[in-house]
Amino acid sequence: MCLYGSKLKIMQTKFDLDSFIKNFITRREQSLLSDDFTKYDTEMQTRINGKSVLVIGGAGTIGSSYIKAILKFKIAKLVVVDINENGLTELVRDIRSSGCYNIPDEFITYPVNFGDRVFEKLFFHHGPFQIVANFAAHKHVRSEKDIYSIEAMIENNVLRARKLLDLLLQSPPEHFFCVSTDKAANPVNIMGASKKLMEELIMAYSDRLPIKTARFANVAFSNGSLPLGFLERLQKKQPWSCPRGIRRFFVSPQESGELCLIASIMGKPGDIFFPKLDEDRDMIPFDQMAIDLLQTLGMTPDICETEEEARQKTMLLNEESTSYPVYFFGSDTSGEKSFEEFFTESEILEMDSFINLGVVKNSKKRPVKEIDEIFLRLHNLFASNEVTKAGIIEILKEYLPNFAHIETGKGLDSKM
Repeated sequence: MCLYGSKLKIMQTKFDLDSFIKNFITRREQSLLSDDFTKYDTEMQTRINGKSVLVIGGAGTIGSSYIKAILKFKIAKLVVVDINENGLTELVRDIRSSGCYNIPDEFITYPVNFGDRVFEKLFFHHGPFQIVANFAAHKHVRSEKDIYSIEAMIENNVLRARKLLDLLLQSPPEHFFCVSTDKAANPVNIMGASKKLMEELIMAYSDRLPIKTARFANVAFSNGSLPLGFLERLQKKQPWSCPRGIRRFFVSPQESGELCLIASIMGKPGDIFFPKLDEDRDMIPFDQMAIDLLQTLGMTPDICETEEEARQKTMLLNEESTSYPVYFFGSDTSGEKSFEEFFTESEILEMDSFINLGVVKNSKKRPVKEIDEIFLRLHNLFASNEVTKAGIIEILKEYLPNFAHIETGKGLDSKM
């Protein structure tokens, strides 16, 4: 991966991202899910081969990784929907150029919002689908910057999900998966609370649809992530900005797709899957990752005290430079959780069926009528002229007792 000059000494001319993830982030030579795929291979083949598949949000990191995982099997048809037209274009080029996937004769992508009417038309035209997976979601804590971004996030993560569920009732698939997040366990930000509400929404439908979901860790170098941002900043000769001491669980993009595939196909209705990861062994600090990445690229960090100092030092970089400006800071933004967890103390876990996956078995199932009441209150609040972030949080807290929002008055958009 060449950056901004072939003669620059601040990086190597070749950089193997997959190897870096294996050696420094997941620290696993083979996929976390390889043993589970071996254990359930025959059953997975039976449940997947010859099926018609719909993937929503398939141009993102997790959605595209799910597609690559399922194309190791022999499906009959694949329809992919995403609002990112350029992402869909790259997905098609990537899959067709690789030569290692079983691409069905019917492989169609649509740059469509799954909440639009045209989606309903293509759903019934191309259906019925035996496997449906939904990865369309707002995933960033920064999405709670104000009432407009919050409304868009709840609309996407919760309200449109309801519309999709009602659509699926008209033509039920054999398997349906809707991705969640580790931040849904004891949420401290609105994004996590919206995904927890999404979990409760789909659980309310789990007696009528074969719904499964998964909470899992950060996906290393996923679209929009801080680690991928490091590489993008290098390409643009811009300084790095990184929180100090924030430790997170990570899975590789491949593992994220494989985890969701196993959950979607092998899970039972209402199951919430999560990876079996160890806090001491598997949690990686962002600042250490930044240092490891620079060293792999043949550089050392030039630690700066302010953003401005980092910007100024970047302007002075030349072909002889062997260090790179990095601004490490203490995290102080709203909704930033100091640790990660995949389940709560009240949840019942099943840890024996899968080698490297656990399953939450007793997730709360609200009556659909109660879900309707929550949605009505949210609709009414968004329709009023008096909607506030505090008002949204108050409604969410009423229905999600474990929601303990962390408010600092600061957001990630104010940082590099």
